[in-house]
Amino acid sequence: MSLFNDLVFEAGIAARSLAEYLGGGGLRLGVTGLSRAGKTVFITALVNNLIGRARLPVLGASAEGRIARATLEPQPDDAVPRFAYEDHRAALTSEERRWPQSTRRISQLRLTIEFERAKGWGARASTLTLDIVDYPGEWLLDLPLLGKNYAQWSRETLDASATAARAALAQDWRGYLAGLDPTAPAQEEMARKSAELFTAYLRKSREDVYALSTLPPGRFLMPGDLEGSPALTFAPLPVPEGADIGPASLAAMMERRYEAYKTHIVRPFFRDHFSRLDRQIVLVDALAALNSGPAALRDLENALAEVLQAFRAGRSSLLSTLFRPRIDRILFAATKADHLHHASHDRLEDILRLLTARAIQRAEGVGASIDVIALAAIRATREAQVRHDGRTMDAIIGVPEAGERLDGQIFDGKAEAAVFPGELPADPKAVFAGDAIALPESENDWRFLRFRPPLTALGACPPHIRLDRALQFLIGDKLA
Repeated sequence: MSLFNDLVFEAGIAARSLAEYLGGGGLRLGVTGLSRAGKTVFITALVNNLIGRARLPVLGASAEGRIARATLEPQPDDAVPRFAYEDHRAALTSEERRWPQSTRRISQLRLTIEFERAKGWGARASTLTLDIVDYPGEWLLDLPLLGKNYAQWSRETLDASATAARAALAQDWRGYLAGLDPTAPAQEEMARKSAELFTAYLRKSREDVYALSTLPPGRFLMPGDLEGSPALTFAPLPVPEGADIGPASLAAMMERRYEAYKTHIVRPFFRDHFSRLDRQIVLVDALAALNSGPAALRDLENALAEVLQAFRAGRSSLLSTLFRPRIDRILFAATKADHLHHASHDRLEDILRLLTARAIQRAEGVGASIDVIALAAIRATREAQVRHDGRTMDAIIGVPEAGERLDGQIFDGKAEAAVFPGELPADPKAVFAGDAIALPESENDWRFLRFRPPLTALGACPPHIRLDRALQFLIGDKLA
């Protein structure tokens, strides 16, 4: 039955791809990243710069003056919420100047770009329909579950929870788990309590101080209207090899609900949204992991390797477009580059390249174009050289968010501050040395603060770092 269901699933994807190909289509760009990586800010800045005809020197069509205009179109998919561009733009430019709310569900925005082609017999007018699909990175980490059964997922999750970085966080859940017999008759209260403690462990792991990344199932962290449903009321169990698991046992109940999660939540997301993407940008908050230490960085590396398991990466062709949709360009972007002096930007890219090495090797093996970049879709700081203790030091200046702390100082969210973020090491492997989570009071060679959005003149686009380079990689060939 499983094989038959997989064949039906694949046939549905192929039929939808054929219909979209015959309908003309445009370019579907997926934007994702783990919590607080800056997905909403990236999309808002991308749209704002294109609509506002901002100077984007690395985007060839913009530098050559071939983009006539970009306009927002009505939402193309009646079943998908529209990305609230206007609300997010207002949040950034209001008197309070606040960052937009994080992505908690899938959303979409359609942009039409009118431009002149540079290729062929003379310049000619053309248009590109760009559908931007925003979805939580936690959902992306669910896709590898499609290839794992309940016992395998349980074993991997329990092993991870016993590592030094996670053991203390999982203590309450694992303590309750120790008193359960997977072969005992199923009781709803046991399932509910297990899921509740397991979810608390996942949420604790995601907190800023720990900044752990590999935390599936993703809907446990953002359940929406599924909260309390049986499909979200399960947890891993240590099922012994060869154990007699009866159909009425606790383990059997958990397994059924795990499979229901894949059937009713993970598969529809893959079928209806993910499998239709042409290009993808994965935003990575590497600075949060750097703040938390080597254990968080290794966990982020594992998450990024899991991410690439979900991609059907490879060069698009007619047949692949019709029958086997493939994402042919993937950009990994380390966000918040404005929290560092530009002298460390290349080092941040080197760290991200090392973090994604396994993932990139897997994707490049089947022909996908991949790039790594350090960017800030909206630049919240400016650079300066400041005298400190008799030395001239590279600093960044901005307004730290209220409550941010550095060297015993607590910022009020109003006053500007010159901050010395420190230099990242020249050897990216150095950031992986050690095992501990670096708690806030720990000494570190760097400590990155959060800053408020910058003051921007009315009608102007906020400054950015390398947003144009990201756009050139993602859509530049379509505007050639």
